[in-house]
Amino acid sequence: MSHDHGHHTHPDHQDGHHPGGLAHGQEGGQFARLRHRAGHLLVPHSHESADKLDAALESSARGMRALWVSLAVLGVTAVAQAVVVVISGSVALLGDTVHNAADALTAVPLGIAFLLGRRAATRRFTYGYGRAEDLAGIVIVATIAASAVFAAWTAIDRLVDPREMQHLWVVAAAAVTGFIGNEWVARYRIRVGRQIGSAALVADGLHARTDGYTSLAVLLSAGGAALGWRLADPVVGLLITAPILLVLRDAAREIFRRVMDAVDPALVDAAETALREVPGVREVGGLRLRWIGHRLRAEADIVIDGHLNVRAGHHIAVEAEHALLHAVPKLAAAVIHTDVEPDTGERDPHHLLAHHTAA
Repeated sequence: MSHDHGHHTHPDHQDGHHPGGLAHGQEGGQFARLRHRAGHLLVPHSHESADKLDAALESSARGMRALWVSLAVLGVTAVAQAVVVVISGSVALLGDTVHNAADALTAVPLGIAFLLGRRAATRRFTYGYGRAEDLAGIVIVATIAASAVFAAWTAIDRLVDPREMQHLWVVAAAAVTGFIGNEWVARYRIRVGRQIGSAALVADGLHARTDGYTSLAVLLSAGGAALGWRLADPVVGLLITAPILLVLRDAAREIFRRVMDAVDPALVDAAETALREVPGVREVGGLRLRWIGHRLRAEADIVIDGHLNVRAGHHIAVEAEHALLHAVPKLAAAVIHTDVEPDTGERDPHHLLAHHTAA
């Protein structure tokens, strides 16, 4: 953890005996401090670097476990459906099988991303390799888009050259199997992805959900063929692209927001509230949160009494970081910058930076 604080404490007041001292907010501060200590007893944790690394590794391990389990389920489903495709010649089931296989293969880049995310930061990659998850998410979105294109192309080809579907009951059974397998995998991946904060794993779960939709569509095509509608298979295969495109939109939005450093505004509200309750914090200036992989990092500017000594200002900054670690789930580190309230007639302490920030 880094602290960018103490740069603006007043140089002429290093004894810490200014009447203002830490008195500001003492009445509310005592209650906040007692509540914080009670929370620490109920939810004990450590802020040591090693413990944070263990938490990050545990998140990656959960993500890898979700990938392996879902890969096994989807692999078995795809193989079973492939056998039925050969027997029946169903183009809708072929599209569903390809989607299942593609979904299973997306576990590869995501697994690589989780492994990369475990590597320590270097002097070149100073924030580590967590962003590899965002790259994997882009690959997953591209795979979903390719699945939609393939489904549409195959269906159009079969509309031009219709063929009879054989063994309809077997096709129907394979479709039900595909839906159950994909929906289970989708729920599992989305749940774990949200718990560990991995947008890429959530997108991969949405990808599995598209395959569940295609499986239901295959069931409809088998029903239509059983009723004597020869074009049921290619028409339903073409309709499959609609739900795939809807899921593509959701997955793309999820990954786009992550790449653009978007966070849930509720997290920002919780962080601001926690900072304002820290004794000695008079105001919260800038506050920024961003995801690095499936862990959050924060940067905050807090305003403190300018007549405090450096040690007292540092103590407030540490308390502020501590409060953030409690208030924001999945927060790995926070950088706290302290500003001071200028005295009457005093020049803005940041005047040296004005020409660097001018538009």
